[in-house]
Amino acid sequence: MMTISSGSLVPFLLIASAMAAVSESRRSFREIVSQSGADASTGTQWAVLVAGSNGYGNYRHQADVCHAYQILKANGLKDENIIVFMYDDIAENEHNPTKGIIINKPNGPDVYQGVPKDYTSVETTAANLYAVLIGNKAALSGGSGKVLNSGPNDHVFFYYSDHGATGVMSMPAGDSIYANDFMNVLRQMYKAMKYKNMVIYIEACEAGSILQGLLPEDLGIYATTASNAEESSWAYYCPSGPPGRGPIGGDPAKYGTCLGDLYSIAWMEDSDANDLGKETLQEQYLVVKKRTNLSHVMQYGNTVLSKAFLSTYMGQSSNKVSSVPSDELSSSNSLAVPQRDADLVFFRHRVQKAPKGSAKSVEAQKRLDEEIARRSHADRSINQIVNQLFGDSNAASMLTAVRPEDQPVVDDWDCLKTFVRTYEQYCGRLSEYGRQYTRAMANMCNAGVSKDRMEAASIQACSGKA
Repeated sequence: MMTISSGSLVPFLLIASAMAAVSESRRSFREIVSQSGADASTGTQWAVLVAGSNGYGNYRHQADVCHAYQILKANGLKDENIIVFMYDDIAENEHNPTKGIIINKPNGPDVYQGVPKDYTSVETTAANLYAVLIGNKAALSGGSGKVLNSGPNDHVFFYYSDHGATGVMSMPAGDSIYANDFMNVLRQMYKAMKYKNMVIYIEACEAGSILQGLLPEDLGIYATTASNAEESSWAYYCPSGPPGRGPIGGDPAKYGTCLGDLYSIAWMEDSDANDLGKETLQEQYLVVKKRTNLSHVMQYGNTVLSKAFLSTYMGQSSNKVSSVPSDELSSSNSLAVPQRDADLVFFRHRVQKAPKGSAKSVEAQKRLDEEIARRSHADRSINQIVNQLFGDSNAASMLTAVRPEDQPVVDDWDCLKTFVRTYEQYCGRLSEYGRQYTRAMANMCNAGVSKDRMEAASIQACSGKA
């Protein structure tokens, strides 16, 4: 038997402690690698890409999704593993100067070619999206029938681009996506072992409100958003910048609408320019955060997963997708407008472009005036509702109050849904601009306002006419 003298005991314990520390370090590193899904060789990579809008004024969202598809395709993902939601009313639109082609940046390549249009037009619903994510073919209504046939060793990438609001993401057809419903779907995916790990990128106003206080670390999901829970995200490559800066030349002016979104352009052009097998999710997050300098890019969920390379979720080509000049990756605020004002850019550009006195000019001005009127109606009606319920002195806080970052934006999601439906019943459908007032409705729910009081206030504010 080996004996240890008291004089040698201390050095021995130090060596043993050091060896244990090394062992713990190695174990922790292995856990990090395992948790981050850094080894994707045993599984399949899946992607669900969602453009949540329609109409030519929202050109950018479908362009974003088409560009995302081209990145994934060029890096080895198969069409059978990429599921695309897009209304598909842009490429052949009468306002598109290059029929059959969609671009995502000035003088950019066609990103529309080859895109699998799995769910288009009236098929682009939240219900179909939930069915796809869960893998429930029986619940689908139309479309290609593709769903996530993923398993416990697979990696899933989810990307959404469109308008958002407090706790809400829009869809082109049917009901919106509410944060609690989306979270329930993610939990079902986790329980059904639909992925090893999952990454979510969300481009929308108040995108952080979809995940804030809701996405736990133990679901194996890492997410980033274009904005926090209280601010706009930004359209990019627009034909005119903020008021007073005037139009810019080139493709944005030619197309008459914004070609992309700042956060989305940032992560996709970064992906175009780099080897996805050498850049981690965290590194891309920092690049995107720096470039997206008009809103706060956020992280949620299990941030340990951000140590994985982009190739774990987006594939890896032996060559770069494209070579992007470094000057194109710099931020230029003159090319950006708030998401909710991008449709005004489109309408005003049509007015400027139409020959004065022509039928097109009259029609364009009519559309612009109607949009301005809708905005004024939303502003006026919501303010009247809040004033009736809380009085002038408390109205401002009810419209703008923001919860701490560790809390969901609303406690009772059924209340929020009911208030939105009630408002729309009596005051008309919330436009992309008007959806910003879901924050006020969430705050009213948190303050204990009943459905009956909300209904009475809506009727009084809007004379009971939608």
